[in-house]
Amino acid sequence: MSDKLRALLDWSVTLTLRPAACTEADVVKLRCVGWTDPQISAACFVVSYFNFINRVADGLGVDQDASMQNAPPLPPCPWTA
Repeated sequence: MSDKLRALLDWSVTLTLRPAACTEADVVKLRCVGWTDPQISAACFVVSYFNFINRVADGLGVDQDASMQNAPPLPPCPWTA
């Protein structure tokens, strides 16, 4: 995995688990490894949308698709280990 991708994934995990911890300094770090502002914005929108829609589904008690009922949980993301 490239350092550039690793930086974006680390930031995405922070945005998901601790959104209030994200700062302008984090965006500067992403720029420093080669991400552009439009790319950072797009990543932010995608990560935020999926977090939002999952919370809506959880909050409304939406059941998982039947095919997912017996699926094992995913392991932790390897880049957060």
